[in-house]
Amino acid sequence: MNGRLVLEDGSVYQGKLFGAADCEEAVTGEVVFNTGMTGYQEILTDPSYAGQMVVLTYPLIGNYGISQVFSESDRIWAKALIVRENYFSNRKSFVFLDGFLKKHKVVGISDIDTRSLTKRIRSCGTMKGYIQKDGMRGSCEQKTQDAPERGESLVRLVTTERTYRMPGQGPRVVVMDFGVKKDILKRLSFLGADVIVVPAYSDAKYIFSLKPDGILLSNGPGDPADVPEIVATVKKLLGRVPIFGICLGHQLLALALGAETYKLKFGHRGANHPVADVETGKTIMTSQNHGYAVREKDLRRLGLVVTHKNLNDGTVEGLRHRFLPAFSVQFHPEASPGPIDSSSLFEEFFAMMFRKKAEERAI
Repeated sequence: MNGRLVLEDGSVYQGKLFGAADCEEAVTGEVVFNTGMTGYQEILTDPSYAGQMVVLTYPLIGNYGISQVFSESDRIWAKALIVRENYFSNRKSFVFLDGFLKKHKVVGISDIDTRSLTKRIRSCGTMKGYIQKDGMRGSCEQKTQDAPERGESLVRLVTTERTYRMPGQGPRVVVMDFGVKKDILKRLSFLGADVIVVPAYSDAKYIFSLKPDGILLSNGPGDPADVPEIVATVKKLLGRVPIFGICLGHQLLALALGAETYKLKFGHRGANHPVADVETGKTIMTSQNHGYAVREKDLRRLGLVVTHKNLNDGTVEGLRHRFLPAFSVQFHPEASPGPIDSSSLFEEFFAMMFRKKAEERAI
């Protein structure tokens, strides 16, 4: 079935619909691109992509099928998938990308000139857009007037509705779920943590009632400035137990400490972003998925030390507080594109919890 992608600047890209191709209404969202050569299933099921239509720059997508173990959550969160070629060849695959999208009622569009589309987003910045089948009525102006969903509604959409536990024999880690990926929880469990996942809008009193040894602020979608209630909660959590922030959690920790965030022109999304570890001088390869960043201005005055910087554009990729047991990174250390370049960050978090407990016993 023929269809088209229309951007808010009026650009039109003709293609072929697949997945939930019989959609009777246009699908709208923020059009972003990811440069990873693999990981299309992880990308689709990552809650951080809620509200977004994802362009994959690698041309052949779907070639190794779908496997349940690769999903980062129990559903697809991306609003649509935009690719050059929907292709499959793995004879061992029982589920293909087309069927996976159909099952979750998500539309895909192929035969798109993704190189041209990506260059337009890079030069003009992230834009809203819509996908519809040919012959459907409606103008570009009507369908792209509405702004992308606010960060507050997106976080409420992706967070867990109830607290749940993944028992372990090690330190207790309370995870504030802003759209947490399964691999983050698996990494904590692998290291022996007693993991308790709580809804995003849990208050500080409830979190402390769970007797955490550490708190992890998870990844998630949207603008961190749209969730001031969560920022206020993080402020109350500071100083009591070690805190580790990842992606959106990094931005929320920075806001809680008085820093500012801003929207990037086209974001960082992919598995090949080089980041400098400022403290060791080493370069690590990272997996990233975010459209906002922490402004470097005044960080030192706020007691924050920049620990990591993006080598492509110099943006802040990691922070550590000089006095409080709190640190964060903008990238995803659990994704392991290096493949173990940044996995030690979880071990650093555990060491921080062990030190804190030792200090309390010594008092």
